Amino acid sequence: MDSKGASKLNIAIIHPDLGIGGAERLIVDAAVELSSNSHNVHIFTSHHDKMRCFEETVSGLHSFSFVLLNAFMHVCAYLRCIFVALCVLFLYPSFDIILVDQVSIVIPLMKLKKLSKVVFYCHFPDLLLAQHTAILRRIYRKPIDFLEEMTTGMADLILVNSKFTASTFAKTFKQLSSRGVRPAVLYPAVNVDQFDKPSASKLTFLSINRFERKKNIELAISAFAMLYNSLQHDKREGLSLVIAGGFDKRLRENVEYLEELKTLAEREGISDRVQFITSCSTPERNTLLSQCLCVLYTPKDEHFGIVPIEAMAAHKPVVACNSGGPVESIKNGVTGYLCEPTPREFSVAMSNFVCDPQLSTTMGVEAWQHVVGTFSTKTFGQRLNAYVVDTALHRKTE
Repeated sequence: MDSKGASKLNIAIIHPDLGIGGAERLIVDAAVELSSNSHNVHIFTSHHDKMRCFEETVSGLHSFSFVLLNAFMHVCAYLRCIFVALCVLFLYPSFDIILVDQVSIVIPLMKLKKLSKVVFYCHFPDLLLAQHTAILRRIYRKPIDFLEEMTTGMADLILVNSKFTASTFAKTFKQLSSRGVRPAVLYPAVNVDQFDKPSASKLTFLSINRFERKKNIELAISAFAMLYNSLQHDKREGLSLVIAGGFDKRLRENVEYLEELKTLAEREGISDRVQFITSCSTPERNTLLSQCLCVLYTPKDEHFGIVPIEAMAAHKPVVACNSGGPVESIKNGVTGYLCEPTPREFSVAMSNFVCDPQLSTTMGVEAWQHVVGTFSTKTFGQRLNAYVVDTALHRKTE
């Protein structure tokens, strides 16, 4: 895909809530990299909390512009995103490319801008993320699920975050698959230059994830407890677990899940060894990464998972579940360990770093080299720019 010599493009990015999750990290990286390729980039969103966001969106050091279109925050993400899309449709001039992620329902609205091409980034099919338990919820979700497949297929280009998501996309959207619609894989990236040089590692295991039940953080606590109780007293000295991650007090699940995790740590008898850090800043996170033995990544069947590549970029190995995106990002036995999602399997992998702390350094070097070669923002930016330029020029992407 050759994008050299391409003219500057006007690009709009629509995202419902610009917080601090993996999807938001990708959107910010996309804006930064596209701007660095001399395109005019504008991010449109319905919510942006300056106390809970990535520094790039408030520092003013980057050339992309940021437009906050306030919508009622208690309304669902779909309606908020539609509100933002309508504002873009009627209040702003045409764009060459409109990059949409998460909510495909706005794609038909954006297609009304005749001169614009729409790129949709599918982090994961939403219908698989939504709960379909109660009867009323199933009734409510049925038309939304139908519209998701129909509107996703209207995009000029579909990108996904991993081969795992691409295969799930094909299994979920069977009509699109039968029509030959194949999304292209564009891995999320990490800026390797942002991380501190690794310092002398403490005997600390680190978990970084949003406080959501699907992140399975209790696995880290139970595995740490099993490891701690299996060690002789002299080996326990200084051993600890830090659980850090995105926390939004507006979200009931975040509040409840944090309390559940604290209760579990108490029940396991290790509450004095576990520290909880909510919504730590990027510098604080980087310091935690520089000082830990390794990172524990506990979600099962994660679509991609930005945390493992951030950890490896910080010269730290990762212990993760052997499913989903981590299977593509982690080299088992080289840059970390891929395990069955059980406390016993995780604790066995963790014990390797306690018995041989130098292993963290050895694997950390391999991890950094792996990320630089495959998951750097430079690589991400080059590929994204090529996709965007090819789409704008009506060329078929490879």
